[in-house]
Amino acid sequence: MGTPSPWICHYAQLIPNGGQVLDLACGNGRHARWLAANDWQVHAVDRDVQSLTGLQQLPNILTTVADLENDVWPYFGCRFHGIVVSRYLHRPLLPRLIESLHTGGVLIYETFMDGNERFGRPKNPDFLLRSNELLEVFFPQLTVIAYQQGEFHEPNPAVMQRICAVSQKRNN
Repeated sequence: MGTPSPWICHYAQLIPNGGQVLDLACGNGRHARWLAANDWQVHAVDRDVQSLTGLQQLPNILTTVADLENDVWPYFGCRFHGIVVSRYLHRPLLPRLIESLHTGGVLIYETFMDGNERFGRPKNPDFLLRSNELLEVFFPQLTVIAYQQGEFHEPNPAVMQRICAVSQKRNN
């Protein structure tokens, strides 16, 4: 299953207890399982039916099969108290994440950036963030709580970018 990311576990504490959390491109569900076990209501979405099968009978998890890069956004009109994204990048979805947060909702995002190619996959620049890209996308629409970028050695060597940001009051 894999161990959940310490970054995500740490900042998930900012999500209201029992809140609705979207685990985007959840893979085998390492974060969905952890979030659900800690009483958040998790919406786990991925295009891989096999990965989601192991999550379907677990309490506090609702699964959705969707190709996030080619299908219609499955959460149009939905708002979440938290959104978690780990090791996934599809730039056209980034504005959707802002729209999909409740006021006060928490976005916790981490993925690979330029320079990671020397450690392995991904190597394609389409799947590697540019320097400060998460900051440029999410600030000032969201209030940045924490941000990191650079080379990390735990759990495996990688060049990553990480952000935790909170949705501000909407003016509508």
